[in-house]
Amino acid sequence: MAHCKGIAVLARVKWVQVHHGAEGSRRFLEALSPATREALEQHVLPHGWVPMEHFIELNVVADRLFGKGDLTLCRELGAWAAQENLPKLFKLFYRFGSPTFIFERAAKLWSAHYDSGTLTLEEPSDHGGRLVLADFATPHRAHCFSVLGWARKSVELAGATVTYAEEERCRTLGHKACELVLRWE
Repeated sequence: MAHCKGIAVLARVKWVQVHHGAEGSRRFLEALSPATREALEQHVLPHGWVPMEHFIELNVVADRLFGKGDLTLCRELGAWAAQENLPKLFKLFYRFGSPTFIFERAAKLWSAHYDSGTLTLEEPSDHGGRLVLADFATPHRAHCFSVLGWARKSVELAGATVTYAEEERCRTLGHKACELVLRWE
């Protein structure tokens, strides 16, 4: 069982509160499984570990209730979490770093946010790169799309314009690793 830091879970809950208010938050909480609801009620700590099953469920339920039910909302959730959390945590990275610099640091910090898998930057250039997520214990499209949204927003936070951002391979589709390709100007 993989885990993620609570900050990722809390970002999804906050997104629902900000974008859908008290009524949306009530509907969202009611749609969650008892186990995920209980985990939230036990006050998730930003730097505490949370089972990935809760993180995945939050993304899937948000997408079903507030998106199209095809997991594409997970990209927005990942981008929103990046916008909310990254400038506060890594302000200097975004002020002075290029997208390539940020992705190199993100790869090194992966284990601070997830206790499974590795993230590597392959084919880095001044205008793009391939993020490879390998050996994650519980791969799920919602997670891949969330990481893609985070990566896209990271490029924007670094002051560049995204020209391409897609998941080109995914373990859930039978590939060896999940590969996210981004290009920017």
